[in-house]
Amino acid sequence: MEQSRKLICILWPSFLVACAAEAAFFTVFHPADLHPFGGPSAAGERLAYTIGFFAFWLFAASASALTCFLQSSAAQVNAPRVTPDSPARLR
Repeated sequence: MEQSRKLICILWPSFLVACAAEAAFFTVFHPADLHPFGGPSAAGERLAYTIGFFAFWLFAASASALTCFLQSSAAQVNAPRVTPDSPARLR
């Protein structure tokens, strides 16, 4: 349950940020004005909007994931991961 909650805490805010970032970016720049790799793109506007949205979402999700990671304590990060089917460790 904790993993799904953490995933939602990462993906939902980053989705909202991606929506706002795409709206702000494409308000200023039209996809036809973008020249990736030095020349005009043959892709349509819809593809540019889609790639832009997923790029913004990826960047925002990375920032949210880093925030979740930095929020955890050292004990949580360094805790041994024991599963029911893992063999017992001898020390």
